[in-house]
Amino acid sequence: MDTYKDNEVNEPKSPTLTGDSINGKRAELKRYFKATWQRYDSLFSLVNNDEAYYQRPEPLRHPLIFYFGHTACFYINKLILGKYIDERINPRIEAICAVGVDEMSWDDLNSEHYDWPAVDEVRVYRQQVFNVVDHIIDTMSLVLPIKQNSLAWIILMGCEHERIHIETSSVIMRMLPLASLTPNECWPTCLQTDSPPNNVLMPVKGSVIDFGKPTSDDSFGWDNEYGCATLALDDFHAAKYLVSNEEFLSFVESGGYQNNFLWTQEGQKWLAYSEATMPRFWLNKSGEYWQRNLLNEMPLPLDWPVEVNYLEAKAFCNWKNSLGDKVLTIEGKQGHYRLPSEAEWLSLREQVEGDLLSWHKAPGNINSEYFASSCPINLFSQGDFYDIVGNVWQWTESAIDGFNGFSVHPLYDDFSTPTFDGKHNLIKGGSWISTGNEAMQNSRYAFRRHFFQHAGFRYVVSKNENVPNLADNHYETDTKVCQQLHNHFEQLNSLSASLYNKEQQARKDLNLAINEPHLANNYLEKLADTIIRVVDKYNVKPMSKCLDLGCNVGGLSFILAKYYASIDAVDFSARYIQYGVKLQQGESIRYVMHREGELIDFHEFSLPTQLQEESKKIHFSQGDIGNLKNIFTGYDVIVAQNVLEKSYDPALFLAHVHQRLNAQGILVIISDYQFTEEVTDKTKWLGGQKINGENLTGFEALTALLSKKFTLVIEQEVTQIIKTNTRHFEVVQPQLTIWQLREDNRY
Repeated sequence: MDTYKDNEVNEPKSPTLTGDSINGKRAELKRYFKATWQRYDSLFSLVNNDEAYYQRPEPLRHPLIFYFGHTACFYINKLILGKYIDERINPRIEAICAVGVDEMSWDDLNSEHYDWPAVDEVRVYRQQVFNVVDHIIDTMSLVLPIKQNSLAWIILMGCEHERIHIETSSVIMRMLPLASLTPNECWPTCLQTDSPPNNVLMPVKGSVIDFGKPTSDDSFGWDNEYGCATLALDDFHAAKYLVSNEEFLSFVESGGYQNNFLWTQEGQKWLAYSEATMPRFWLNKSGEYWQRNLLNEMPLPLDWPVEVNYLEAKAFCNWKNSLGDKVLTIEGKQGHYRLPSEAEWLSLREQVEGDLLSWHKAPGNINSEYFASSCPINLFSQGDFYDIVGNVWQWTESAIDGFNGFSVHPLYDDFSTPTFDGKHNLIKGGSWISTGNEAMQNSRYAFRRHFFQHAGFRYVVSKNENVPNLADNHYETDTKVCQQLHNHFEQLNSLSASLYNKEQQARKDLNLAINEPHLANNYLEKLADTIIRVVDKYNVKPMSKCLDLGCNVGGLSFILAKYYASIDAVDFSARYIQYGVKLQQGESIRYVMHREGELIDFHEFSLPTQLQEESKKIHFSQGDIGNLKNIFTGYDVIVAQNVLEKSYDPALFLAHVHQRLNAQGILVIISDYQFTEEVTDKTKWLGGQKINGENLTGFEALTALLSKKFTLVIEQEVTQIIKTNTRHFEVVQPQLTIWQLREDNRY
């Protein structure tokens, strides 16, 4: 087995999925894996001191130490999930460096609770992972063509994932002090700059755009690329060049950052938070503008593309419209400046010949073939335009969503779905550092609108303000997600007086079980009723704040919202909570349910009127109970639904949960105690095994952990019936226990 060493960097093309030789394909995969790994280490070799790994120049992202370990632990986590290996290398690193790439908002900045590993520890870990994957490539069964259920697909997934983070890590490095970075010849900055050309608008004829990467395509793709859709485009005009630093400078000097009228509501909030007065990578030195690149600072190159987030690009277009310049569309009507849609970018992309796998030499500043920086906007012509691909990513007006037929990959179910929230806009075309899948025509990446990448924009002019986008809100087709949606929301429309008028009724006897057969399909409603009655009986007041852990798609949170001033709804999987967010925002959700055989039923649900206003009290977020952020504290009630058995260390959560409760707070636990070694090391199971020769049940282990600080007030079995199709149901009988924190035991 080879030991990885930092040798000269090269950029092999992404392996194709087909071939004539198993041995040849194995060698190709190994070459791509090693080159990807080497490029990642080459980037991090630019950092010349370990302290820089822990700095947070971008407070909305983790420090570099997270990204240094993240791509390696990705391999191990996916290989374990796919049952290709059965042992972890470093559970601590694989837990702390697993999730957290895309923070949900800019008011969640505290990462002090993260116990980051030492840099040398991560270096050793990366070498260990390299050896494991290298050996797997040598010994795995390989059948051509490579398909999505193949181990080779997971190796490709790991390579492409690491190439994404070559780019995201370089953005963070670009924000570090220059003194923390040492340039080398593998990362050359462009030095060419001159006066920029005048940007002009070029006509583009309307056409029918076909979306989606064909399943017959011979290259790796992410789940959101597959599926299909079509859209008819009208004629439009597009800028010949990307917006240059000089063109954007006019916006800055006209007071664009101070004029709230030009900014969207979201943009105004970001301005208030960031206090920005110019693009993130500009500097003002003694009244002169400079630009920060990855490895140097230089007087602002006016003919290079400006690099901004979506909010800034949008404000620029609004400023162009405010100037009153009459720009005529192809139809002779006055036009409207805006960012292009995904469809309009695809229309422009037709002028670029070929794709990454067919290029002998990239036709633009992409694939790391030219510079380790952007370059003049008139250096690479592509048809009638410049930089349709390469130089910097281009923001669009299209929020990412799945095409018709979208299906998540079972081993990476939250690659795309967390971004299907209307808050992540597509960036297209790639940048100078984009390689592999990122550099391909069908790639689809999206970021929060306030985030920074190596991204700029070009503008288009159309005859009206309507953006030619595909309709979002496609039907969810993932079986597990659909079942949860159905079982959470099928009964919610009928709540009305049955639950919401209970304040006016005498409380029922606390001994009423919620597992009566005729109530089984109202499981969440009865669970909520039990919680409310317990709180009422034990006089926990005021009932102001609740934490719903394992909230799934949010059904219980919506029911409880009537009774609490604030509810934090947290789930490990963003693919579930996105639906709670959609409902909260007044949108409907669509999903399918199997009827029988190939027959399916289509469902659509929106919150009942009486729940819509109350739902604003809920804050949905992604989280792991084993690493729950410090902001989740001060609760009157905490509900933990089926999360213990999904945690790698449930006892750790239970040991500290009292610190998150107010005095005399209520803890509700629902669990079937079905721990598995795939998720939880056997030494950390809560029961379900013999200890010193004696049986230890989950309830007994739970009691031992909680009884020192809590009093048990309810313990009973409950029945939940989950509909899988018209004639089949899954019956689950977890245990419900409710505990009250003793007044003297909060700390």
